[in-house]
Amino acid sequence: MMKAAVVYESSFGNTRRLAETIGETLAHHGLDVTVCAVDERLPRLDDLDLIVVGAPTQVHGLSSARSRQTAIDQGGAERTDPGVGVRGFFEKHPPLLGVRAAAFDTRVDRSAILVGSAARSIAKRLERSGAVLVAPPESFFVETKSNTLLFGELGRAAQWARGLAEISAPVAV
Repeated sequence: MMKAAVVYESSFGNTRRLAETIGETLAHHGLDVTVCAVDERLPRLDDLDLIVVGAPTQVHGLSSARSRQTAIDQGGAERTDPGVGVRGFFEKHPPLLGVRAAAFDTRVDRSAILVGSAARSIAKRLERSGAVLVAPPESFFVETKSNTLLFGELGRAAQWARGLAEISAPVAV
């Protein structure tokens, strides 16, 4: 059975909800999946066939300790400490040589030129780590004022994950 991990950073719960949906969909398609936050105990990454990494877009890209603390100070964050975030995850994990990978983010529904994309940063870090991207970076959108996922985004995440499962399936010889 193929092993997969969905590793995420979430400030207000949106990225976590997407990660859980992606993990459930991959599991439904036959993968042995672990879903965990970057600050939790991670599975052995060298045993993975697929890794999916997600984070919220903050200040045009990946969060920093300061932007994570700002989310906490705003009162809506799921955490009480800023943690290491996805940047810290990449600093402390072993290389992902040959592991299939995909990246996603949450951001407001505006052009990435205007608001940035954490998924693009994650994809670059995955490639530098030796992973093989199996899909372009994907963004899922949140409503600006309420900071909640737009209608249909969980369904779109499940559809994206189905595609990842199909792309990542071993080829019969």
